Amino acid sequence: MSTEVESAQKAPTPEVLAEVEREHEEELVTAGDNLEALNRMRSQFFGPKGRITSLLRSVGQLPAEQRREAGARTNQLKQTLEAKLVVRINALESVEKEKELRRSRLDLTLPGRLAHPRGALHPVNRVIEEMVDILTRMGFELATGPEVELDWYNFEALNFPKDHPARDMQDTFFIASPDGKGTLEHVLRTHTSPVQTRELERRGAPLRIIAPGRVYRCDSDATHSPMFHQIEGLWVDEGVSMAHLKGVLTSFINALFGERGVRFRPSFFPFVEPGVEVDVGCVFCGGTGCRVCKHTGWMEILGAGMVHPKVLENCKVDPERYTGFAFGLGIDRVAMQRWGIDDLAHLFRSDVRFLSQL
Repeated sequence: MSTEVESAQKAPTPEVLAEVEREHEEELVTAGDNLEALNRMRSQFFGPKGRITSLLRSVGQLPAEQRREAGARTNQLKQTLEAKLVVRINALESVEKEKELRRSRLDLTLPGRLAHPRGALHPVNRVIEEMVDILTRMGFELATGPEVELDWYNFEALNFPKDHPARDMQDTFFIASPDGKGTLEHVLRTHTSPVQTRELERRGAPLRIIAPGRVYRCDSDATHSPMFHQIEGLWVDEGVSMAHLKGVLTSFINALFGERGVRFRPSFFPFVEPGVEVDVGCVFCGGTGCRVCKHTGWMEILGAGMVHPKVLENCKVDPERYTGFAFGLGIDRVAMQRWGIDDLAHLFRSDVRFLSQL
């Protein structure tokens, strides 16, 4: 007859329980650190047909007045013995796991790797978003226009004479008609100013807009590219003056670069009168003078001026009633200054190793 059957026929008297406890202790010593033997013990004593399980079933065979005390004693013994066994098994399993981890080449302390690395905006787009955010909070409205532009909007409406250097074939990408005949009436826009003339012609005054976008010129060196980015602003209304221009640009530059000195110098542009170049205190040397600012302490940042009356007339806006100012700056130059980039071409080579450092 099996041990399980013999146990089932025994009532859980104190003597029987003491015997089971003694057997459990002996087998626990015999099993030692053998995890397999300890798991067999768990089944032997606490499994569906185990010693303790059989004793618990036999409680029902006792007289009613003995069942409560016998059941309590048996349950207490079960909890005590099972706890000892589980503690031993858990300790050994932890040791085995530690050994396995040490044997494994997987380093769990290394940071996780994303299956799809998280991307980021291009540095030029980051600067565009920042500029647009600053200027829209100052009341300007975003406007866009075509990159393949008519000669009228790109040059003539902006008061560029026929012999102006910017119209030279070496400076501008003109586009011939598909049949190769006729005049060159289309051009890759050389600035974003055509958006201003188009919007003035379409909407009239008052008008306050900014126009960021790509522009094109036949030029290429460390600080120039055949394709680059500009943002231009225009404010036309009654009573707009040079004081408004200085206030807006000073606030814009300080928001973009931090509190720095701003300098306005007279300059010439065909579409404004008077015109100014705007300089900002060098972001590299803080104004003390360095190679980047040519030891002047100043960096040229943008051109601006009061809109020429001829431009307003060309766009069917009354120059006797309305005045305005316009300004434009290269977005890529700002990105170069912000991240200390020495060659504009780095921004357009799509080298992720370089761009991820910015």
